[in-house]
Amino acid sequence: MSGLVLKLGPKERVLINGAVIENGDRRSRVTVLTAKANILRLKDAIHPNDANTPVRRACYLAQLLLSGEGETTSIWERLFGQVHTLSGILYDQKSNDLLSQAKCNITDRNAYACLKTLRQLLPLETRLLAQKTE
Repeated sequence: MSGLVLKLGPKERVLINGAVIENGDRRSRVTVLTAKANILRLKDAIHPNDANTPVRRACYLAQLLLSGEGETTSIWERLFGQVHTLSGILYDQKSNDLLSQAKCNITDRNAYACLKTLRQLLPLETRLLAQKTE
């Protein structure tokens, strides 16, 4: 059987279907066999105050879906709108491919895959914002 393999560091916390799970004192691997389980590494979580850029806002919305907070239908709609807005801003091929994949993830209602895809845009956004302030 295959599934999502989580490699956890000592004392690392992860949110799985609304439950916070903390690893023990040693590194470990956990295989999640349930398809479309809601999983969020808490070390990767974005604090609401840090959702202050377009990509971070999209990531935060996907994170809300994974944590089970809020009304899911409206969050999916907001996430799609945010990704659509990003598609009009980021024109390079890699960004276009990632945003197309994020839209597919949204259509499939796969918040984990969407967040994973959107996080790949964070370094580009950081570079673009740094250029803007120069």
